[in-house]
Amino acid sequence: MNTTEKDFNLKYKDYILNKKYFLLSSLILTLIIFIISISLGAVRIPIHEVISAFTGNSISEETYIIIRDVRLPQACAALIAGIALSLSGVAMQAVLKNPLGSPFTLGLSHAAAFGAAMAVIIFGTGMMTSGISGSIVINNPYITSAFAFLFCMTATGLILGISNLKSGQPETIVLAGIAIGSLFTAATMALQYFADDTQLASIIFWTFGDTGRAGWNEIIIMLIPTITALVYFQKNSMDYNAISLGDEVAHGLGINVKRKRLTGMVISSLVTAVVVSFLGVIGFIGLISPHIARMLIGGDHRYLIPASCITGAAILLCADTAARMIMAPFVIPVAVLTSFIGAPLFLFILFRNKL
Repeated sequence: MNTTEKDFNLKYKDYILNKKYFLLSSLILTLIIFIISISLGAVRIPIHEVISAFTGNSISEETYIIIRDVRLPQACAALIAGIALSLSGVAMQAVLKNPLGSPFTLGLSHAAAFGAAMAVIIFGTGMMTSGISGSIVINNPYITSAFAFLFCMTATGLILGISNLKSGQPETIVLAGIAIGSLFTAATMALQYFADDTQLASIIFWTFGDTGRAGWNEIIIMLIPTITALVYFQKNSMDYNAISLGDEVAHGLGINVKRKRLTGMVISSLVTAVVVSFLGVIGFIGLISPHIARMLIGGDHRYLIPASCITGAAILLCADTAARMIMAPFVIPVAVLTSFIGAPLFLFILFRNKL
């Protein structure tokens, strides 16, 4: 081995090592944010008491109940949703070779919102409580979630069916997604127009994505497909590197691009459908997280995929914590903050990278 090859190998090892160090430090930072998120809220809990709750040390029963039944499920939901939506976004951008690929821009979230609206109108799953506040609750959340999931997957089928008429070209998938999303948005607006006051309030309540809706059962249901999808996409990360160089290059390496594209879209949509069906519409996480991760760690999907997941989890945890703090004791739906943060941030990335 000559000197040039040795230098190249050393530089490559340093390159890989730096990426691994970055992922490790990002993961540690996200775990710190996770603990801080549990600590902050209308009732502030000292961080040492949060750690004591995890280690089994003695804390007051009231604090333990707040952590176990409120803060920890909400933080876990934000963590998993951030990972899931970012994973879906980076996978869609990889298989479509389009920086605008995400569950939100492809209309999947809009389809889920229409499904939830249908459940409210047909089955009356929204109701007004009799308290002084007259607050709105979803009295049968699993029916609402099932309808949201069903229509999210229906939108996926329509998008893939339309794109198949054009030989599954990635540009067609994106354009079909935009069209389908607009169609479902119009249908949701029509349902809102004919809904009564309680139904309208219920539809709007569900549309605002909120991590506080998830209990432990919902968290487990979201976790299983998210982990499965992460393993699948990570296993195929080298194939996505080849696809990013062009379909011809990928074909030359023996990769069935059309199958990878179809499978990637279906799995991404499935993960998105599960999360959105329980938490509602949370925009921009799946769009901006892969771009931020790409700026920090590069375009190698072996590292971009986990970096995107960590970035999305950290962003959603921060947004969820801020949503509890800004107008405490009132809680702002996290989707409001992600849109406020995500839109200008994406514009910054857009002009910086000239997407």
